[in-house]
Amino acid sequence: MGLFRKADATTNKSDIIAQYAPQITSTPVLTSLVPAMSMTRELALEIPSCVRARNLICGTIASMPFELYRKSTGEELAKPVWLDQPAINQTRSVTISYTVDSLLMYGWSVWLIKSRYAEDGRPASFEWIPNTRVVPYYSSDGYLIEGYYIDQIFYTNDDVVTFQSLNDGILTTGARVLRAALDLEIASSTAAATPMPTGYIKNTGADLDPKEVQGLLSAWKSARSTRSTAYLTSTLEYATASYSPKDMMYNEAKQDYATQIARLCNVDAFYLSADANNSMTYSNLLDSRKQFVSLTLQPFISAIEDRLSMNDVTANGNEVRFDLDSSFLRANPMDELLVIEKMLALGLIDVNQAMEMTDLTPNGSNGM
Repeated sequence: MGLFRKADATTNKSDIIAQYAPQITSTPVLTSLVPAMSMTRELALEIPSCVRARNLICGTIASMPFELYRKSTGEELAKPVWLDQPAINQTRSVTISYTVDSLLMYGWSVWLIKSRYAEDGRPASFEWIPNTRVVPYYSSDGYLIEGYYIDQIFYTNDDVVTFQSLNDGILTTGARVLRAALDLEIASSTAAATPMPTGYIKNTGADLDPKEVQGLLSAWKSARSTRSTAYLTSTLEYATASYSPKDMMYNEAKQDYATQIARLCNVDAFYLSADANNSMTYSNLLDSRKQFVSLTLQPFISAIEDRLSMNDVTANGNEVRFDLDSSFLRANPMDELLVIEKMLALGLIDVNQAMEMTDLTPNGSNGM
């Protein structure tokens, strides 16, 4: 098949009509109209709960291999090289992880087509592009995207593969929550860096020169970082002007925002070690993973699978799917053997097929 033959090094134009201009599915009103509440990916990743949710979603999906199937029969087909390694400069898991990261944070992701198969013009290799390097070029009515500027170079929709999330990115929908959680981290960090509760030194004597005041405050802070006992002259008095970190309930606030971020990322609270709604139990590990896939991962999985199964990437009649059953949702060996035993008894499979299902070489040692 021409699909699996060596690709052209040059980016030839395809005879296949590429994706239509992607439609604008959301407008980041909050971040565009309220700059003070805007949130960037780098700032969001300073929040531990956000990092945990991001790593759970992106890391889990990235660990699942791609497979190619025929739509009509469900037959597993030989897959092109790019399904195992979409980008020539990094592993598949890294490319998929950061693609999901873009979908989670921004609601969209872009792959630049680097080479095509000579026979049919379909993509043979890609490069994931960080969203910060991409500027969409909008149609005259502002509803469609007709191309992208990547590093100030214009590319049409023929040159890229655009992934659109089923949900808006959390940098838009969760800007207020993430900003408040970040402010909480900054406040608790400041409190931890301050040896004593914030306060002021009252001078009942002659006024001091501003430079002397700054020197006094610097000496006070330096001394408190090395010893707890302080000495003040008869004209100086220290007064506490704020609550202690315990009184400020930083721990309770962090737990609350961990729950808020869990809701924002559609992740069960117990995955983020949040106290709220942490009483959920599961019958076994597989049930827990199934729920995680169904309620949290599936929107990202479907967004990637459906886009890579479109005709400008994959031949019509075939579809790309993540192999969940042999990776994240794989049953324990005993349950798997019981199912295979039942299928053998019913004549649904033969011994060779059963050996393949258990990762054994068909025909025993003769097939090795």
